[in-house]
Amino acid sequence: MEGSAIFEIFEGLPRQGPGSNESTERAFRLIPSVPPGARILDIGCGVGMQTIHLAELCRTCNIIAVDIYQPYLDVLMENATKKGVADRITTVCTSMDDLHFDQEEFDIIWAEGSIFVIGFEKGLEYWKQFLKNDGYMALTEAAWFTDSPSDEVVHFWDLCYPDIKSIPDTEKVIRAAGYNVIDRFRLHASEWENDFYLPLEKRLDSIGRNLKGNSEGESIIEFTRKEIAIFRKHPDEYGYVFFVMQKNTDK
Repeated sequence: MEGSAIFEIFEGLPRQGPGSNESTERAFRLIPSVPPGARILDIGCGVGMQTIHLAELCRTCNIIAVDIYQPYLDVLMENATKKGVADRITTVCTSMDDLHFDQEEFDIIWAEGSIFVIGFEKGLEYWKQFLKNDGYMALTEAAWFTDSPSDEVVHFWDLCYPDIKSIPDTEKVIRAAGYNVIDRFRLHASEWENDFYLPLEKRLDSIGRNLKGNSEGESIIEFTRKEIAIFRKHPDEYGYVFFVMQKNTDK
């Protein structure tokens, strides 16, 4: 698979992006009404820490978990079996920009740390067709926490995700795409560290030896170390925001 080094580097981690069970639960509790038997689509699920916690939070929900890397999905189902929720989770190995579901099939779409892959505006527009009228979407997106970020931080984000916006500007994109913002909250810096950056650093140390001479792998490792260092230096300038929104049937 093209770009397989990045998947290999992020294997074995509890999460493939910032977050926590606490923020997953907080976002889920912000949804005003979850019908019995609700169908949830978790896009870019990785190894599915949030998928499994959603299944624990909603005992009648059925979850479709989507990721492009089958080994992540295998780990998800192994962990779901251990937690006793595997009967309500189905995995689909496919790209988030090539989904084959029915129109208005899902009550909730979930996407923690993944929508940047397809692009925020494109993801909102494309995924909306799979959401029921008045259905909900909950996702995390990177955002500026300051109007005057450091030059070092601006340069980094220009390289990796130039579409990063302020929280108000991100909400404008959400509304323009046909959603009403229910609520939002910032992820704490610890949610980057505990289940993501700390285990990721250990993984970089161990896998670095295996990827010696692999130019793609070495480049990703170098960039990832830089990412971690910049965040730890400037945690108040940017981060992830959890947005909970509802599909606006007037648009």
